[in-house]
Amino acid sequence: MDGPLIDPHGRAVTYLRVSVTDRCDFRCLYCMAEDMTFLPKKDVLSLEELEVICSTFVERGVTKLRMTGGEPLVRRDVMWLFRQLSRHLVTGALDELTLTTNGSQLERFSDELADIGIRRINVSLDTLEEDKFTEITRWGRLEKVKAGLNAAKRAGIAIKINTVALRGFNDDEFNNLVQWCGDEGFDLTFIEVMPMGEIGEEARLGQYMPLSMVRAKLNESWSLRDIDYSTGGPARYVEVKETGGRVGFITPMTHNFCESCNRVRLTCTGILYMCLGQEDTADLRTAVRAKDNGTALMNTIDDAIGRKPKGHDFIIDRRRRDPSVPRHMSVTGG
Repeated sequence: MDGPLIDPHGRAVTYLRVSVTDRCDFRCLYCMAEDMTFLPKKDVLSLEELEVICSTFVERGVTKLRMTGGEPLVRRDVMWLFRQLSRHLVTGALDELTLTTNGSQLERFSDELADIGIRRINVSLDTLEEDKFTEITRWGRLEKVKAGLNAAKRAGIAIKINTVALRGFNDDEFNNLVQWCGDEGFDLTFIEVMPMGEIGEEARLGQYMPLSMVRAKLNESWSLRDIDYSTGGPARYVEVKETGGRVGFITPMTHNFCESCNRVRLTCTGILYMCLGQEDTADLRTAVRAKDNGTALMNTIDDAIGRKPKGHDFIIDRRRRDPSVPRHMSVTGG
């Protein structure tokens, strides 16, 4: 029980995504309902329990930790957790500690994140237009996010912008996003909308846009060259000749990336999902609270990795009204 984590399909699990909270200060239309019911505090892992679980995964060969939410930076005292986990960067056991954020809190926390050892972050941003930003996030302010991005740049943190491609919403902004990211020195990744959580499936059908269409649109204005570049995630990247920047494509619907999946996801309640698009889980909260010097936690992790499926079953079509996965994205972590 002290070797690397290898799933039944021979894939090494080296990447753990951790939702530190289900709460968020935005209510993005494709992610959650506006009137969300969040978890009571008693159901959420303590920061100390999150640290124990993450460190156990690092001991078993995980080399990349990504903190997510909800919005991870709205959790009280979350910097304590980041500082505790950063010791694994110092020892070399961990290659990267990073986070995905909506950017709303970056102006406040960027200097501290850089000091902890976070060198790269993902920021979710679907439009550069103020009115549309307010529409898609319901509660967000674009000006505040841009101020946070500038703070992160000043702190020396590399930034990748994650943009969900939404038909009829931001499909007229793709060129502007490529130009802006090139000018700012940000990488840009487009993501297909995924059928997770009840938001109204007619709305989701209207949103869905395959990234083959996005790339075709970009090809009309930019010279794109496929490159052999990876951050350890599922994106396939191209270089934009005119800007020198990189653009990635994450295609869970039209061309899934399951064959190379190296990741599992932990919710803030201690539930481990071996696949974003499947419902099989493992209860790490009970295991981490057992008084047995970590044996139950190790055993539960080993059993879970032994059940990791080959791939997901995401479907979006008009014959299927229910989401492929009933939980919202904010529950599992972005």
